[in-house]
Amino acid sequence: MAESRPPIPFLDLGAMHAQVRSELDAVWHRVVDSSGFVGGESVAEFESSFSAYCDQEFAVGVANGTDALSLILSGLGIGPGDEVIVPTNTFVATAEAVCNVGALPVFVDVDPATLLVTADHVEAALTDQTAAVMVVHLYGQTADMTALVPLCARAGVHLIEDAAQAHGARWNGGPAGSFGTAAAFSFYPGKNLGAFGDGGVVVTNDAELAMAVRSLANHGRSEADTHQHGVIGTNSRLDALQAAVLSIKLARLDEWNEARREIHSWYGDLLPAGVHQVEIASMASPVHHLEVVQVDDRDRMRERLAALGIGTGIHYPVPCHRLPAYERFRRGETASPLHVAETTADRLLSLPMFPHLGRDDVARVCAALGDVLAETSAG
Repeated sequence: MAESRPPIPFLDLGAMHAQVRSELDAVWHRVVDSSGFVGGESVAEFESSFSAYCDQEFAVGVANGTDALSLILSGLGIGPGDEVIVPTNTFVATAEAVCNVGALPVFVDVDPATLLVTADHVEAALTDQTAAVMVVHLYGQTADMTALVPLCARAGVHLIEDAAQAHGARWNGGPAGSFGTAAAFSFYPGKNLGAFGDGGVVVTNDAELAMAVRSLANHGRSEADTHQHGVIGTNSRLDALQAAVLSIKLARLDEWNEARREIHSWYGDLLPAGVHQVEIASMASPVHHLEVVQVDDRDRMRERLAALGIGTGIHYPVPCHRLPAYERFRRGETASPLHVAETTADRLLSLPMFPHLGRDDVARVCAALGDVLAETSAG
């Protein structure tokens, strides 16, 4: 009888937490003993460290990444009557944030090689109503900021970075989150920098915007007088426990990101013909939040890999403009074709990717992919 091998999960957070378990345990006791659960020193320390990590002056911790995007838009006064350009190949939260403030999402296509939005896509969608461009650094790779930054400056619109999957990624040496008016990060547990629940942050060099976001996220309170509420806000604060956990993990983030880069290179060496990695732009230094490939007969491939004990994901099976809640925002095909996103959606497959994945595991995944492809050819 053949020896049964353990499954290979799509993501293994346990291995990451085991590496810093003693520090995490100490954090838990410190927060519990202090009874300081909202705001306070732990949040301030993390905000300071993360703003420096992103080469920005200000960071405002919030409840999640979606709120971070919405709060940036609200803080900039973007709302009804305004358009915000977003790539349709993204998690729905990008478009959701635009709708949350009453603005209109304008969906654009992506580059067929990187699956990221480009300056050409954005420029074709600009109108007199465009207030902002929300660029998504998807899968851990930054979009082409060399082209996008000057385009938005010429057009007089805000450039907002959705960096929810790009903690530590760089473009031409500059960190994700340092190029636009502001950037939003998510700390959902599965992110490269993940909390023990939901969490997010806004980073910016704009002092006025940072103050507006902090007030909006704290019920519209005035910093000068906490009993005064000058604007209608919401409750979106980063918990002290989450901030303390994130500070522990931030110290390891570069190490873990470097491991992801090595794992991506192993995939590049071992993937069989017929399985195509998303391309990496020459000026990009990605952090490989996801290992996304394109394959034929994706759903059958995923089913067979699951039977072999290999976990996978799909990011994302339906472009935003095809989701029932967002179809009404779609423009005519001739005005804004979205062919790349539509034709690749059925071919996208995310393979196991986490810092503690071994080369033998990657080899096993790649061998399984080859076997399934061979079965398909034989059939």
